[in-house]
Amino acid sequence: MTLAVILAGGYGKRLRPLTQTTPKPLLKVAGKPIIVHQISWLKHNGIDEIVVTVGWLKEKIIAELGSGSRYGVTIVYAVEEEPLGTGGALYNVRELLSKREQFLVVNGDIITNLDPIPLLEKIAGGRHAVSIAAVELKSTYGVLDIDKDGDLVLSFREKPIIPDYWINAGIYAMTPEALRYMPQKGDMEKTALPKLAQQGKVVAVRYSLRKVYWRSIDSHKDLEEASREIEEMGGLVK
Repeated sequence: MTLAVILAGGYGKRLRPLTQTTPKPLLKVAGKPIIVHQISWLKHNGIDEIVVTVGWLKEKIIAELGSGSRYGVTIVYAVEEEPLGTGGALYNVRELLSKREQFLVVNGDIITNLDPIPLLEKIAGGRHAVSIAAVELKSTYGVLDIDKDGDLVLSFREKPIIPDYWINAGIYAMTPEALRYMPQKGDMEKTALPKLAQQGKVVAVRYSLRKVYWRSIDSHKDLEEASREIEEMGGLVK
């Protein structure tokens, strides 16, 4: 059975003052904490062993989730006494992860219903050390289509998906080889992943936002919009 790591040790500074008393993973979206959405999504896809890396207000996360039994999963915790960054968080649990052929890694502020299994399949065989979920870039602004030969506004597109631009969705499958590149402290997006990519060891799996739901919760507006979207969908995991 595949193990998943949820990186939940950050401060969530952009969501203050909410995160001064509530850790970001416990902020509610559509009536559920972000991390509970993640656990339900993982369980739905057959992943019931979870490591949660915790730091800021860790006691509240541990009290909320416990052993994971109420969600039908098994949860263990890796405590960060100081912020380690995404790479440092994985380095901190390298001994546990090195015993697995592959594992998933999820940023603690992602809400999605995409199928993570293709990420694991992409690195089966050992040629690549990391596969990254890639989603299309969605504009945060309304876009105007303007006549190329003049200044006439032809149409309005409210926060459209921008074709041919793919962004890191914050969801990964990895083999133990990737752990050798993780810093003791720092973000893997700035350290380990660029080095691995230079060596041809990183691949992407594309997920269209026309077919899956994905959202990173980075602001108060994200909390509100994600809650509305998920309620309109009738939930993420059916």
